[in-house]
Amino acid sequence: MQIEILTKEELQRFKFELIEEIKQTIRTDETVTNKQFLRSSEVRKLLKISSGTLQNLRIKGILPYEKIGGIFYYAHADIEQLLGEIGNS
Repeated sequence: MQIEILTKEELQRFKFELIEEIKQTIRTDETVTNKQFLRSSEVRKLLKISSGTLQNLRIKGILPYEKIGGIFYYAHADIEQLLGEIGNS
């Protein structure tokens, strides 16, 4: 195993990059949660599920949706309700 020594400057740069990454993630999550209607990709990211799982939720009627011009839209309130139901299970 090779030992690598880091300087203070390298650690400071790593700290800065890590904080910026966390801020970006938080900003992205806030953007998604402030919307009234979300697209499939946003729902998958928010719920951390695959496209197949999202499709199953639609087919089974668990998650209501609207399809407009080939794009599925989901009400943010319905997603919050679904999360509440899962949390209470």
